[in-house]
Amino acid sequence: MSFDSAIHPDDTLRVSVLSEALPYIQRFAGRRVVVKYGGAAMVRADLRDAVYRDLVLLASVGVQPVVVHGGGPEINEWLGRLQIEPQFRDGLRVTTPETMDVVEMVLVGRVNKQIVNGLNRLGARAVGLSGSDGPLVRARTYGEGCNGLVGEVAAVDPAVLFPLLDAGYIPVISSVAADVEGQAHNINADTVAGELAASLQAEKLILLTDTPGILRNREDPSTLIRQVSLAGARELIASGVVAGGMTPKTECCIRALAQGVAAAHIVDGRTPHALLLEVFTDAGIGTMVVGSSRAVL
Repeated sequence: MSFDSAIHPDDTLRVSVLSEALPYIQRFAGRRVVVKYGGAAMVRADLRDAVYRDLVLLASVGVQPVVVHGGGPEINEWLGRLQIEPQFRDGLRVTTPETMDVVEMVLVGRVNKQIVNGLNRLGARAVGLSGSDGPLVRARTYGEGCNGLVGEVAAVDPAVLFPLLDAGYIPVISSVAADVEGQAHNINADTVAGELAASLQAEKLILLTDTPGILRNREDPSTLIRQVSLAGARELIASGVVAGGMTPKTECCIRALAQGVAAAHIVDGRTPHALLLEVFTDAGIGTMVVGSSRAVL
């Protein structure tokens, strides 16, 4: 048997993939990447394991990932168990004090630790936090308080994260934070991720969603916009191409880039290993928003 015939095509493919990833690994080593984790990637066991593996691999090659998560489906499940009817207004959860107790219990005490344990099981060193720890995030009540204890980000102080990142830990942060009076608020995880990415001067903000990215035609996945400038993203919102639930995600990317984040990505978390495909391959799989029309790694 010749040497060439002993090489399996799958082995050649793996080496090719690693070779393609090399410049990205070199570029992002030591850089911070903020990942908003949620949607189907949090609910389905196979996707959940793939995300954990992606995060551990990123950390293993020198990237400094920071994870921000929500947990809407599990919150709804526990509200149901406690016979509390979920309520929504303008796409936001109406968060009564009773509901806030459940949100805090589920996000901080349950979902956060599931993620931490999943990462640690694969050899990472993950640490669970909420926005209240540090205090990392300071909340204020959203709007006039018509949605109850729904909050928005008033301030971010990432000082608690720096020693963790420098020591090789993966911070896992739930999107619950207190206001100046110590009252816990439920904050949109996309918003928290974007503001954290800006405060950390992250190389990338990655939002894992249940859509392929920004589509010119929302009914046609083949119309995926793979890269758009900051100005172009604003035009897509103004023209109505970006609408509905994609609007706050795109606005989150715009705010992060305007505050110094190098690139923001809206990625389909239903695709196994979406994080690695977006960060370490030439084509990527989602929409990348950059500060100019110039392509970046």
